[in-house]
Amino acid sequence: MNRTLSEVSRGETVRVAGVDSDRRTVRRLAEMGLTPGVAVTVLQTSKGPILVAVRGARVAVGQTMAAGITVAPDGAGTRT
Repeated sequence: MNRTLSEVSRGETVRVAGVDSDRRTVRRLAEMGLTPGVAVTVLQTSKGPILVAVRGARVAVGQTMAAGITVAPDGAGTRT
């Protein structure tokens, strides 16, 4: 079952399945390492940005951006 990054609980690891946003945001997320197929661990959730671990780095993702990132359980297939 796919959901958005904004719905993932603290401590969960998921894989990015896709990004539903404008070209600029998709490019910015890719620069941050958030591309389809990559594993992401949610480190902190709050009313502000979501802190995630991705590719050995910690990245803060705003709630609006996170709502456009579709994720799947770690190990599940992804779409491009």
